[in-house]
Amino acid sequence: MTARVEKDGLQVDAALARFIDEDALPGTGVAPGAFWSGLSRLIHDFGPRNRALLEHRQELQDRIDAWHAANPQADPAAYRDFLDEIGYLVPEGPDFTIETAATDPEFASQPGPQLVVPITNARYALNAANARWGSLYDALYGTDALGDLPAGGGYDPKRGARVVDWAKSFLDEVLPLANAKWAQVIGFNLSGGKLRVQTDGGDTVIEADGHLAGHVGDADAPDEIILKNHNLHIRIVIDRSTPVGKDDPAGISDMLMEAAISSIMDCEDSVATVDGEDKTLAYANWLGLMKGDLTEQVEKGDKTFTRRLNDDLTFTDAAGQPATLKGRAMMLVRNVGHLMTNPAILTREGEEAFEGLMDAMITTLIAMHDLNKDGGPRNSVTGSVYVVKPKMHGPEEVAFADEIFSFVEAALDLPQYTVKLGIMDEERRTSANLKECIRAARHRVAFINTGFLDRTGDEIHTSMEAGPMVRKGEMKNTAWIAAYEDRNVDIGLACGLQGRAQIGKGMWAMPDLMEDMLAAKIGHPRAGATCAWVPSPTAATLHATHYHHVDVFARQDEIRANGARGTLSDLLTIPVATGRNWDKNEITQEIENNAQGILGYVVRWIDQGIGCSKVPDIHDVGLMEDRATCRISSQALANWLHHEVVSKEEVMAAMRRMAVVVDRQNEGDPAYRPMSPGFDGIAFQAACDLVFKGREQPSGYTEPVLHARRLQLKAQSAAS
Repeated sequence: MTARVEKDGLQVDAALARFIDEDALPGTGVAPGAFWSGLSRLIHDFGPRNRALLEHRQELQDRIDAWHAANPQADPAAYRDFLDEIGYLVPEGPDFTIETAATDPEFASQPGPQLVVPITNARYALNAANARWGSLYDALYGTDALGDLPAGGGYDPKRGARVVDWAKSFLDEVLPLANAKWAQVIGFNLSGGKLRVQTDGGDTVIEADGHLAGHVGDADAPDEIILKNHNLHIRIVIDRSTPVGKDDPAGISDMLMEAAISSIMDCEDSVATVDGEDKTLAYANWLGLMKGDLTEQVEKGDKTFTRRLNDDLTFTDAAGQPATLKGRAMMLVRNVGHLMTNPAILTREGEEAFEGLMDAMITTLIAMHDLNKDGGPRNSVTGSVYVVKPKMHGPEEVAFADEIFSFVEAALDLPQYTVKLGIMDEERRTSANLKECIRAARHRVAFINTGFLDRTGDEIHTSMEAGPMVRKGEMKNTAWIAAYEDRNVDIGLACGLQGRAQIGKGMWAMPDLMEDMLAAKIGHPRAGATCAWVPSPTAATLHATHYHHVDVFARQDEIRANGARGTLSDLLTIPVATGRNWDKNEITQEIENNAQGILGYVVRWIDQGIGCSKVPDIHDVGLMEDRATCRISSQALANWLHHEVVSKEEVMAAMRRMAVVVDRQNEGDPAYRPMSPGFDGIAFQAACDLVFKGREQPSGYTEPVLHARRLQLKAQSAAS
């Protein structure tokens, strides 16, 4: 049984209560009584409204299901009229500009990569925060970015030379020298405050003015040259004592890219936090990040070291004055959505509190440690807290989130709109009403983002009764997805986000395929996105090169000048597989692909509490999987089952075959529990629930099943 303490009418997990009283509250200026009173009022007053919003979600879904059942050959105009009639589509108001104030440069003026990491893993969180800077040489050398992987056995000078050639060619493209190439550089001199680049053909300069940010060391013999382009920095490190620097004509040993400009510390899709113990860990790591004292012991080979947050970089600017650059990514915290409750806190009536309300109050409280700093590195230099709010359905739910944070600010004695809100545009009713969603949070919105994965899951679930959907791999070629991606940028720009807030794009899910990422992900800044998600610090370093090639703000100006693109009609086009002629092999491949992905993810979630990880797909290619990818796969199978494209027997047979595959893929993990040959474990049952009960899950979400089964396993483990 969970030990609990009473706090102002709340029954709180004892460990969580102790953490808040002894660790989170001291240093904030918030009295314990005021905090617990505020949290109790938030949970008890806002909880019934939260529940009513969820009931309205289901009511709309029921009406849409009934309409499709009665209109099997749906006319698009009639469908849109119906969505207007039931309030799924809301009237669009006059044009407006958001009024968000005091956003940090990372939101207002610095386009760049964005990392998303599980807050419960301190090592990942530290790596993400420290990924503000990354070695371009290491990223190129250690991945397939050059077209192949490095061989083992120590440093390969030939590969090192290829890395240097690539990096200097990159500089030739984005920061060209006048009448010279970067490969010709033999030294640097900054005496007099002007950068003179010495080459084998004489002195030269960077062709365009304004790219020198400063230097580290002596002006006559600098240790680093710091350049800037499109508001991002590149640090050219000069060190002839290294294996690379000693062979370089200029002594250049590395190029450090300003990489992960921002990082989302995730309490939602990438974690498995099902009770007070889990939530306390999540909040404790967020506290360490906000106070700046989070550390983690790391073992590499036979060495152990302590990882901690980077300090800011001190340097001499172009005017010869002392200056600093941030050493850490700007950190946002992603709260959970409106759906889930959590047994970490019970109400007066003994009901589980809504987890999103807990997150709002507690993560904001913790961020006050950053707001109250009087020295050292700060997360926000403007005094803001950045909260990403996922899985909201339409303007009324965004307005509800805005009210929640206004209440939290008042309860914690913070100025209104201290909390800046990130709106995840990942549900169909939000993308269809995006302008009004932004209006609902116009005083605090600092981020909008497309999430193709969750958005696809919601697309399938919302239109479940319309017919069998296209295969998962075909979704990216449908009309709705193109309209979705374009409209997000167009509407964001029309609402004045440029210069105030981020417009983001989704994840590159294949962390081992960096050559492919370099070829494809430049499409995100070209689409007008000021940030885009990457799966690792190395990927952030490589993706940063795209923002030197593309001036995102200039691209946004072009997009705005050319007028709006995707239409609402396209967005509402349902991806039903009309005239399908799949053969038996294609159907089998689709079932197995989805089943394997679900099982590979769920078995780690349930058995090990891992909410996000690199999971081998059916072809043994590592993919970053979280609840959003699982939502697509489970809804895709549930849809085909419902429309009898496949039978329950066929799917169950595939689940068992793929469980054997997943067991093989994990046989090197000593913590792994095989699902075969019994197929009777809790993890396998959870995966089956997601498929065979997928149609009845609220909005097709995976959380209710996963939380219930994880709690079942934890209870079973505790009992034994």
